[in-house]
Amino acid sequence: MTRTLHATPGLVDATAFAPPVITGTSSEQALDILFQALLDVARRHDPDLEAVLHGTADISRFSPQMLARALQVQGIWFQLISIAEQNAAMRRRRHVERTEGRAALGGSFAKVFSDARQQGVPPEKIQALLSDLRIRPTLTAHPTEGKRVTVLEKFRRIYLVLRELEMPRWTDRERNGLMNELRDQIELVWMTGELHLEKATVEREVAWGLHFFDETLFEMLPETMDTLEESLAEAYPGTDFTVPPFFQFGSWIGGDRDGNPYVTAAVTRQTLHRNALASLSRYQDGVRELGRTLSLTERTLPLPEGFRAELDRQLAESGQARAIARRNPGEPYRQYLSCVLRKIEATIARNEGEHPSGPDYASADGLIEDLRVLERGLADAKCGALARDLVRPVRRMVEIFRFSTVRLDLRENTTRTTDTLQALWRQRNGDGEPPALGSAAWRQWLDAELARPRDPERSFEDLPDAARETLATFALVAEMREALDREAFGAFVLSMTRSVEDVLGAYLLAKEAGVFLDGAGTEICPLPIVPLFETIDDLRAAPAIMRALLAVPVVRRSTRWQGGVQEVMIGYSDSNKDGGFVAANWELYKAQSKLTRLGEELGVGIAFFHGRGGSVSRGGVPTHRGIMAQPPGSIRGRFRTTEQGEVVSFKYANRGTAAYQMELLAASVFEHALAREGDRAGPGHDDALEALAGASRAAYVQLLQTDGLVDYFQSASPLDEIALLNIGSRPARRFGARSLSDLRAIPWVFAWSQNRHVITGWYGVGSGLASFLDVRGREGEAILKRLFQESRVFRLVLDEVEKTLMMVDLDIARAYAGLVLDAGIRDRIFSMIEAEYALTREMVLRVSGGTELAERFPLFRDRLKGRLPTINQVGREQVELLARYRAETDEDRREAVKSALLLSINCIAVGFGATG
Repeated sequence: MTRTLHATPGLVDATAFAPPVITGTSSEQALDILFQALLDVARRHDPDLEAVLHGTADISRFSPQMLARALQVQGIWFQLISIAEQNAAMRRRRHVERTEGRAALGGSFAKVFSDARQQGVPPEKIQALLSDLRIRPTLTAHPTEGKRVTVLEKFRRIYLVLRELEMPRWTDRERNGLMNELRDQIELVWMTGELHLEKATVEREVAWGLHFFDETLFEMLPETMDTLEESLAEAYPGTDFTVPPFFQFGSWIGGDRDGNPYVTAAVTRQTLHRNALASLSRYQDGVRELGRTLSLTERTLPLPEGFRAELDRQLAESGQARAIARRNPGEPYRQYLSCVLRKIEATIARNEGEHPSGPDYASADGLIEDLRVLERGLADAKCGALARDLVRPVRRMVEIFRFSTVRLDLRENTTRTTDTLQALWRQRNGDGEPPALGSAAWRQWLDAELARPRDPERSFEDLPDAARETLATFALVAEMREALDREAFGAFVLSMTRSVEDVLGAYLLAKEAGVFLDGAGTEICPLPIVPLFETIDDLRAAPAIMRALLAVPVVRRSTRWQGGVQEVMIGYSDSNKDGGFVAANWELYKAQSKLTRLGEELGVGIAFFHGRGGSVSRGGVPTHRGIMAQPPGSIRGRFRTTEQGEVVSFKYANRGTAAYQMELLAASVFEHALAREGDRAGPGHDDALEALAGASRAAYVQLLQTDGLVDYFQSASPLDEIALLNIGSRPARRFGARSLSDLRAIPWVFAWSQNRHVITGWYGVGSGLASFLDVRGREGEAILKRLFQESRVFRLVLDEVEKTLMMVDLDIARAYAGLVLDAGIRDRIFSMIEAEYALTREMVLRVSGGTELAERFPLFRDRLKGRLPTINQVGREQVELLARYRAETDEDRREAVKSALLLSINCIAVGFGATG
């Protein structure tokens, strides 16, 4: 059961409260404990808020200052609910594993490999897939996370204390001490405040991203790899598998320049060094701990000759052989680790711009090899268990995170890259204007420049500032791959790709900046250039663009050098904003299918980078179902996806949850690769989906093109006020224009969810289904029901639409619409939304066979229903706050209203668990 904010039965006076041991798999006991702790803090600091927590306060009469405090406590409670739910989910998974075994856990390695063995999949196929497996969740700094790092740390501590309260070993005195600590952490959150008071900087975003590695990922990702090996051993006993470091993290934080003027080459350089220092510091700690632990002496353990030779070499190389031996006499493994530690420290010094006094590591490969030597030395001395349990986790950590923690992507849009290319043309051709984009002359110039040998003496000093900045960012790739780590960068992602010339232009910029390598007389680009196809028109054009691109010699050479794979990024957010939910998902599916077939035809693997956000409207769907709904053969063990804002906090803030999420992602990718020949489209599936997508898009576009929609949207939502939240460093619009087309997808989705219209996740679906039935009649209904049962992509779309409809509240939406001053615009647009909602609800239930929305998802329904009373109340207050904020002329009073307004935005976002 999920407790609502206002439902607090069974709670007793704080002075008599003795928290029980948390048992079972429900979150109810944990909620009781957290609610009581929050109530205690409220009584101590602001007794009036006790009525808010019990749901008996009339907050409509509160002053702005008092309302802000009420909204803050409601937001904290939503966070505590989420913690209790995560804790309960972990207990449920442990219960299943204890009672039924790991193979009974859906989304686990054990289940995937057990099923594979039962289906007769040979170990050779498993090994082949392991060798090709490449999984890379990519953290982005998209502005959808309102919590500061210091608040994240306090919520993590609350989670840990709650977990301790599960243990039955504590005495009453010790349990009371834990309860006091829980109250202390909640009080610290209360006094700290969740919202950023200043605009976020890129540097703070980098610190936010690294927080999750320090807290969970450095340790839990190697453990996830161990879990995979254990599951393989259980399913295929006696088979030795080689498991490469296939799971890594990418990042856009500090490298995403698209529309963000604050990400400069200097900021990217600083980001790379901070990322390197984070991993190096963790290795330093790991090697120090090994040195403290491996106190084996030669008197009790004869030293293998091979390891003795390596130790002698390390001591000689260190220049400190006598001092090291004197510090650890007769302890060869500690002596060896002292040499390793000195090299790590020297590498850290070099990364910080100092001159190391001794030898350092040129790359992570050297440290990996040194740790392998230590493992072999222990194994040869018949201490293989120590090597496996103590040294291998550190070595595996280095293999995964190297000297970069993440693989940093660079991202820029074609407007900026084209401006830079045109500046280069003018530099080389004197006066006049460059050839028109898309013309044969422009393509000829690009081809000629790519074929011409690079002039290393060429200067860019006379180029415009923006062009020099773009080239400087590319130049960083050549420099830092050499100086820091060859895997410091992931790819260059080109937003707003419209043509093959756009991509060739990025190759040319990489060449001019010195990124290209001379591969046996022919140049190649070691940095993957990844086109991003975002709108529906872009997705439709993608196969033709990629066919032409892969015919270019330098591209084919580079692709072969990069492992025979060309990555393509597809955008869920902008395609949805462009054509609505059904059309976007179908166009994404079709584009992947066509590109997969193109790759098979050309002998090039096409790997997809999925640009998903947290909300359903931006591609945020359940991990396993989302992966299994991808076209057959489109993953092949290679999967990249963005992890944005609040999604990162939800998945990776706690170790148990992080381990589960990483295993779920990897196991789902593996399962899809094993089953890629299944789930082929049934008869008529594609035609039906094409018809549905076309009709739903027509209805959606009609709304977008309705006169006054922009005015309606800005007035009937907190669109402009969201920018005041300071939750991201980049602007809400790429180029500062005020048109709907230029508005980023994140605030588009964020604002529609705040005002409870949520049109981005359902509008047009009802019209699409109704149109299909009007044309096909009774036969059409049978087709749709069959499609619902047989098509994973259609089932996923309809399920998510149905869940999204539960978030809609037309009464509250009508109150927001009341903020629109023009009655004609207001009535025209709201009536369209009201009618389409009723039609969509009717049609979805008709196809799914349900009687109530989302009745197939009881956990989702309970979770949302437990939050809705408070979310609804906050929504009504937000309408009033928006009206007061926009009308207020006194600066002090306006500032007070603004504080409450921003807290209301944050509270609703936290309550739903998603923003943009």
